[in-house]
Amino acid sequence: MSQDRTTAKGEKRRPGFFRRALRWLLALVVLALVGWTLWVRHQILAVAEQDHAQRADAIAVFGAAEYAGRPSPVLHARLDKAVSLYNRDIAPVIVTLGGGSDKDSGRTEGGVGRDYLLANGVPFDRIIAETQSFDTEQQVQRLSTIAAENNFHTIVVVSDGTHLFRIALLCKRAGLTVYTSPRQPLGHIDDLDAAQRMMHEILSYTSVRLDLHLSWLHRWLESHNN
Repeated sequence: MSQDRTTAKGEKRRPGFFRRALRWLLALVVLALVGWTLWVRHQILAVAEQDHAQRADAIAVFGAAEYAGRPSPVLHARLDKAVSLYNRDIAPVIVTLGGGSDKDSGRTEGGVGRDYLLANGVPFDRIIAETQSFDTEQQVQRLSTIAAENNFHTIVVVSDGTHLFRIALLCKRAGLTVYTSPRQPLGHIDDLDAAQRMMHEILSYTSVRLDLHLSWLHRWLESHNN
């Protein structure tokens, strides 16, 4: 009888132990996720707040949306930053990056960027328009090819401040030496929009670090960043 009671108590203790262990495991996972999120956010902001532009072989403007052949406000600001750097003799060539889709009627982000640069005094032979890429990773891959073909050793990359931390990682993996240069802010961004942009970058950067090559996820994230 005593042995039966001991066995019964042991059986009762076992589920309680596993429940506590599971709770501790879940708590550790949550802490790890929170810690990772805070670390990535800190790194994103640190890169976004500094302009490392210096003499280089080229300036690369990462694509953003275009509307019927005109740059979106985001792309407009990135291109203006590139023109400013070019006029300061930071680099002799500007690369515009970004393709298009069927709904764009044949227009591309890279092509619209080229036209904008031409209208702002950059000579045609000082512009390289890349028009095939559809997300940031593809833009980096195409930039790597362009750099090899044109013997570019150093590149100033221009994009949104929060975008540059991820770009720098992708460029490093592609063997590119880059200096990050954020575009100018576009007026006031409400807290919700700012939080969504930050979460987008945290998820995208985490996806890159984990080597999750999910093109549908990348394209969905990119579509919410223009």
